[in-house]
Amino acid sequence: MTTASKLAWDDMVLPFQLDRTSVRGRVVRLDKTIDRILSQHSYPAPVQALIADAVLLTALVGQTIKLRWKLSLQIRGNGPVRLIATDYFAPGDEGDIAQIRAYAAYDENYQTSDDPFADLGDGVFGIIIDQGPDMQPYQGITPLTGGSLAACASTYFAQSEQLPTQFVLGAALSTQAGEAEAWRAGGIMVQHLAKPGEAAQSGAIAPADGLLDASDVLDGDDAEDWNRTVLLLNTTELTELIGPHVGTSDLLHRLFHEETPRVFDSQPIEFGCSCSAEKFEATLRTYAAADMDKLRHEDGTVTADCKFCGAHYDFGNNI
Repeated sequence: MTTASKLAWDDMVLPFQLDRTSVRGRVVRLDKTIDRILSQHSYPAPVQALIADAVLLTALVGQTIKLRWKLSLQIRGNGPVRLIATDYFAPGDEGDIAQIRAYAAYDENYQTSDDPFADLGDGVFGIIIDQGPDMQPYQGITPLTGGSLAACASTYFAQSEQLPTQFVLGAALSTQAGEAEAWRAGGIMVQHLAKPGEAAQSGAIAPADGLLDASDVLDGDDAEDWNRTVLLLNTTELTELIGPHVGTSDLLHRLFHEETPRVFDSQPIEFGCSCSAEKFEATLRTYAAADMDKLRHEDGTVTADCKFCGAHYDFGNNI
């Protein structure tokens, strides 16, 4: 670990803590990764915005967990945008690159909107932690609430862990001199930790609406420290999040220099998909004959496309 010094931060997650408070955090920067995810599908602009936020949240949350395999984010609603799904695959060994993927499902007649979050309608925000084939996956769910996916994630942590958590996220198309237009995205997560020997769940009383927030968990100096941290966090500008001219050291110093930010080893991240012909075939072979007949083309062949990476698989008449 090191103090906040100049570090490259494209396509990486950088953990940090504020030594003068009980706050830790993560900074994420996704450039080639988010551009690959958004550019390989013809998503409407509001859907792109939702996917970018979901991917940033997945990378931030995934890196905070002692993850052996996969963390998934599933956002399901009854509006014209029905599903946003992401997967974060933890690095296999120290020094390896983490991988992330995402896709969305929406109505064919979906029209552009000024409020992408509202287009999800009523639904749920779910985080699934899968530690591998021999482990039972954990799933935590909270309602779609608060007007943004970032607010949903904050509510999730308040509800499931009773840890005050705040996010700031941003993504945009960027054009650098001599380069083609490309997506850039960035985000920051801050989280107030329970003090050593103190359970995070102690003392919290659910409000009338049943959804906890920081004011239900913290009081005294902790509440003051947290409110100050969030106030500083919310001064972050989009150009600082997506760069490319503002690095982590500059951003953390500007936001939290009085809190003494300290950074740890960064985690590189890239687009990655775990699909394969073998996995698709194994899934297809579980279908009943009548269901398989519905999937066959006129010539009797069967094909499949990965919704995450767009890979096309042709199984001919072998299934």
